[in-house]
Amino acid sequence: MKIYDDKHIKNVVFVGAHNSGKTTLAETMLYEAELIKRRGTIEAKNTVSDYHDIEHERQASVFATPLHTEWRNYKINIIDTPGLDDFIGEIISSIRVADTIATVINAKHGVEIGTEIIWNYIDKYHKPTLFVVNQIDHENADFEDSFSSIKQLVGNNAVKIQYPIVVDGSQCIIDVLKMKMYKFGPEGGKPEKLEIPEDQKALADALHNELVEKAAENDEELMELFFDKGTLNENEMLQGIKAGMLNHDLFPVFCVSALNDMGSGRLMGFIDNVAPAASDLKSEQSMEGNEIKPDKDAETTLFVFKTIYQPNLGQITFFKVKSGEVNTNDKLYNSRTGEIETINQLYIMDGKNKEAVSKLTVGDIGATSKLKFTETNDTLSSREEGYTIKPIQYPDSRITKAVNAVDKNDEEKLSDALRRMHTQDPTVVVSFSNETKETLLGCQGELHLSTIKWTLEHIYGVLAEFKRPKIQYRETIQRSSTANYRHKKQSGGSGQFAQVHMKIEPWYEGMPEPEGFNIRGKEEMDLPWGGKLVFYNCIVGGVIDTRYLPSVMKGIVEVMESGPLTKSFVRDVRVMVYDGKMHSVDSNDISFKIAGAHAFKEAFLNANPKLLEPTQELTIRVPEQMVGNVMTDLQSRRSVIQGIDTQDHYQVLKCVTPASELFGFSTDLRSITQGRATFSSRFKSYQAVPTNVQKQLVKEEVN
Repeated sequence: MKIYDDKHIKNVVFVGAHNSGKTTLAETMLYEAELIKRRGTIEAKNTVSDYHDIEHERQASVFATPLHTEWRNYKINIIDTPGLDDFIGEIISSIRVADTIATVINAKHGVEIGTEIIWNYIDKYHKPTLFVVNQIDHENADFEDSFSSIKQLVGNNAVKIQYPIVVDGSQCIIDVLKMKMYKFGPEGGKPEKLEIPEDQKALADALHNELVEKAAENDEELMELFFDKGTLNENEMLQGIKAGMLNHDLFPVFCVSALNDMGSGRLMGFIDNVAPAASDLKSEQSMEGNEIKPDKDAETTLFVFKTIYQPNLGQITFFKVKSGEVNTNDKLYNSRTGEIETINQLYIMDGKNKEAVSKLTVGDIGATSKLKFTETNDTLSSREEGYTIKPIQYPDSRITKAVNAVDKNDEEKLSDALRRMHTQDPTVVVSFSNETKETLLGCQGELHLSTIKWTLEHIYGVLAEFKRPKIQYRETIQRSSTANYRHKKQSGGSGQFAQVHMKIEPWYEGMPEPEGFNIRGKEEMDLPWGGKLVFYNCIVGGVIDTRYLPSVMKGIVEVMESGPLTKSFVRDVRVMVYDGKMHSVDSNDISFKIAGAHAFKEAFLNANPKLLEPTQELTIRVPEQMVGNVMTDLQSRRSVIQGIDTQDHYQVLKCVTPASELFGFSTDLRSITQGRATFSSRFKSYQAVPTNVQKQLVKEEVN
């Protein structure tokens, strides 16, 4: 395969809502470039991009798939992404390595919910973006309405490069950059290039002049030329459009029919000549503060943005060459692990098909296999001290389930499968709760979860069940209490004897030292599950030997590890051991441990014990007209609204909600808002459970 330099490599990611036609457009571009002999279809399950069994079954993209095409001495790397935000991890990682984002819009629907969600990430990364209005030849297509919805999304810097018309029953596209009309036959393909019809000239001229002005705005020299000449030539316009795209201030809009092969060649030509290449991009700062220049003569730096497992090939690692060049047999350092990886093979991947190459240069996207120590988000470098590229930030999980293998003998197999799935998709988050003894799986939604189930069953051969996770409650007290306990046991020979008197109180940060006690020692213990135990030695006259006090404390901690109310962890208590008795023969550590535990439990139950529940801080971004319905749902979940901000046409709600009330929230929110709301969640604090809820939870534990 021909090796392209950094100026002739273009990296484009296709994003857009479900069913906007991204996969079909990618297939058509490969066909137009004669890299495939016939075009596959979603229905026939034979597209280059959607090659996984689950994609065939669902007839929709589930994974981001790298492809490439070659058009007029340029190489265009394409990443075809899913359209559903359950697979947002695939979309974000692709946006991260793209030089240009092609946002595909269905002409029947305009900007949809999925487009809005994806746009937030494009805008965050400040990526050059163009829009492609697809299915212009459909009977229900409305290009003008679609263009209006694009302007509502990105503002007035969306600018038409093309618009569709029908002339004598033939689908045509008027290009106001080249000021030509492209007329397509019924089968699409190469169009007839014609002059713009008289009845369209006034509109085309007006759009052309608008495009000239937009192009001039992005470059001071072009602005001066525009003021001098009153216009710009095509090359000058292209220069201004590229500058506007690089500044994230200009969003060209094209129109195509991917299904019927209309307009894809012109789109590829624009990507070749105008869309930014690696050499146009700014240098990137490494985490260590070093400059990573997009220069082929610089030291080699690769950024790993995707990992997949294929049954016959094992692990495939996808990367972008951020600087320098990479050759087969190069040895590179992993900045995270410090390990050396040997690049035994280099591939260009087109779906499941791979083509071996000997070298890839800066700006290119490629793959390798059988790396031992490298995962998604890693940086590989020729420098031993390493450059670390800023990792992709993935969104927090929106739903969490407890997962276990149906067959207990498959638990290890399940664990290994989930570990691999996390490596492949970092939005699959796996953890183990030592408290509830559950394996917890976090993901982005019900569809994402169903895909995980499918993969476990069909790829890894593991049947798993998913349940509502147990809530990790805490127990504490609300008032002081005293208790004493005598432990006495005689069984022939040495017996067991210990007596402990103690007072317990609620602990809070900054509270004064206890009064009325002769404090002889103090120990503060930061509990592994949060909160504190503060233990005071207040023994007078040696009624309990100091050597037995650690055993008393051990007994207390044992009770705190399985609280008296619901067997939840106890937190934020201080204990004063102030009296007791011991026996010169029968007293020992185990006796005082038992006495301490019983005394603490009795005192705890008499101290108005309270159950605490974990709360989550939610940030919900919801369209203005849907705020009322969302707030009604939140109130039913015992949420406390803490603030409402305005962001464009959205309201951003901030609230605190008990974790126990969030089960099913992601699904309900999607239903209430037709999928237009998004949310993030993070742990806030432990708060007291309402009395009625506490009674029910204690009753359930007793039963």
